[in-house]
Amino acid sequence: MPAAPSSEVKFEIGHVLFIDIVGYSKLLITEQSAQLGTLKTIVRGTEQFRLAQAEGKLLRLPTGDGGALVFRTTLEAPVLCALEIVKELKKHPELQVRMGIHSGPVNEITDLDEQANIAGAGINIAQRVMDCGDAGHILLSRHVAEDLEQYPRWRPYLHDLGECEVKHGVRIGVVNFYADEIGNPKIPKQLQVIQKHRARMRWTAIFSALLLFIGVAAVFIILSKKSAKSISSVPEKSIAVLPFENRSPDPNNAYFADGIQDEILTRLSKIADLKVISRTSTQRLKSSPDDLPQIAQRLGVANVLEGSVQKSGDSVRVNVQLIKAATDAHLWAESFDRQLTDIFRIEREVAKAIADTLQAKLSGAEQSAIAVRPTENIEAHDLYLKGRYFVAKRTGDDLKRAIDYFNQAIAKDPNYALAYAGLADSYALLHDYASEPVAEVLPKARAAAEKALSIDSSLAEAHVALGLVLHEELNLKEAKLEYERAIALNPNYATAHYLLGFSILVPFGQFDQGIAEVKRAIQLDPVSVITNTNLGLCYLLARRYPEAIDQSGKTIELDPTFLSPRGILAGALLLSGDSTGAIREYEKLYEKGKASGDIGEQYIALLSLAHAYALHGEREKAMQFLGQARDLERQAGGVYAYQNAWPYVALGDKNAAIDWLERSYQAKEAPIVAIKIDPNLDSLRGDPRFEKLANQIIPPDSPDHR
Repeated sequence: MPAAPSSEVKFEIGHVLFIDIVGYSKLLITEQSAQLGTLKTIVRGTEQFRLAQAEGKLLRLPTGDGGALVFRTTLEAPVLCALEIVKELKKHPELQVRMGIHSGPVNEITDLDEQANIAGAGINIAQRVMDCGDAGHILLSRHVAEDLEQYPRWRPYLHDLGECEVKHGVRIGVVNFYADEIGNPKIPKQLQVIQKHRARMRWTAIFSALLLFIGVAAVFIILSKKSAKSISSVPEKSIAVLPFENRSPDPNNAYFADGIQDEILTRLSKIADLKVISRTSTQRLKSSPDDLPQIAQRLGVANVLEGSVQKSGDSVRVNVQLIKAATDAHLWAESFDRQLTDIFRIEREVAKAIADTLQAKLSGAEQSAIAVRPTENIEAHDLYLKGRYFVAKRTGDDLKRAIDYFNQAIAKDPNYALAYAGLADSYALLHDYASEPVAEVLPKARAAAEKALSIDSSLAEAHVALGLVLHEELNLKEAKLEYERAIALNPNYATAHYLLGFSILVPFGQFDQGIAEVKRAIQLDPVSVITNTNLGLCYLLARRYPEAIDQSGKTIELDPTFLSPRGILAGALLLSGDSTGAIREYEKLYEKGKASGDIGEQYIALLSLAHAYALHGEREKAMQFLGQARDLERQAGGVYAYQNAWPYVALGDKNAAIDWLERSYQAKEAPIVAIKIDPNLDSLRGDPRFEKLANQIIPPDSPDHR
């Protein structure tokens, strides 16, 4: 029998008792099995368990090292059950148990094996309350304690502990439930740390407040205003779709969980009234500490979507929950049990529910965009997801695997536009990540992108892929149109904003507009190292050197191992007149290149040192470093000819500099598009040979602010 439609799933209030064996993971397997068996026997033998089960008002959730009982009878049921368990545990001193109790919304679901499961905030908070305790503790949420206070019999058992920090950095009020021989009267270790810290700080804080009242008050007002401004600057209609957990028995199904997350994110990103964070940034936070407020703050969003995917045969279960990050409040949650053929329907329903919950306005075109079925062939879709999974890895071998999967998907469905778009992306990236010749990969990328658009002209991904090809061909005007079309179709497409700003508008000399587009890309993809790095380069090309230095410093903090922002920092120092500081940075880059054995990095650093020493007035040293660079030239693969022009410009050898620039143009290197704005080339301007070359690359009738 098919699962009931998700719209029929109802939450109800459950009274939850969460139980956990302390130190379970440290036990031998035989000890784990024995202790868990004993605990199950004790729990099932309690009167409250038997009564609720007989009435059909008990739900059970095993957790490996314990479990949860959800009573749909009375508020007192989990408390009475806990007392019965404590009484029996006295006969088993080897069994160390802690318990947590909370009342809240839950709903009963069934997994793919038709086993009972439970979801909802009631379960989550009960577990977090329990997690605050140690062995022997029976902890209650403050909400439950306040309800129990209405019963005189329970008042002597209730001992307020204050707040405990739990998952996602949220603090919840907890109450210790104990009497003479019931529970654990000791303050839990987590709260002891907090209370000791508060005790140490209390007198210092009071004394400081008395001495510095006026100053502190003033600072408080300033910081409050700043904080209020920071909070208010985060749009309420903003969301990050965090990586979905793969709950399939087969770990190789990770590609499927990633794919469903990506497709839901893509549907949401087509809604102009929402701010949706790029998958690049959410993936970088995949292994970050589980702290939703911190993650949301870093990504600049008010809401996050968490989820899990369980794929088994032809069936799939998708669990999702929309959370308001600041309060950890669950705004919406659903569990979908469907056939794989219904996966696009699930994605559509999730996107629609989120839009409704966040009160986002949808145009008719946007409603159609989030409801699209890209293929009717479920095998083709599965192959496509595998392709996207390997594209994201960004290595030459993985891109070739992606191409193979996309071709298999196309063989299953020759009209699968997204598969052609993925194929175009893969071929366009092969030059950078696998050193494949441009002349071989670009025609294939163009053909795939054009085929995708011939099938579906509304694919933003295909427009960007075609834009990349046009840019590589130095057809900037047409590339600009493709990026603009992609943004119109998908306003949250960070890559399109970045490429439009960095590779088109800035080279055209439209610095303010270009930098604004790159900043928009960073809003949508805040932890992208590449985008943050090249914002610094945009500032440098716009001759805004202090901002270039500041932005490069921020990017270095974001990823200290990435060397490109250090090169931009050095370049900005050099152009702002600090040749000594620039030389120091370039020397560091050279040493890093030597330490890693990367000839390319050493080569670039030597060219840069030659450039810096020439501007510093030390021609002999500049020639020395340039000679060392020439010695490494044959070994240094993948270095742009464009970068070779700078030291010759600084040394006054215009012909040699222009020779290198012409070589760069013939190779259609990406940096050559900066020829009209690069401050490093200023002394070449006015030279007839240089101007002819520059006009070939950026024609005089191109949009230009100057």
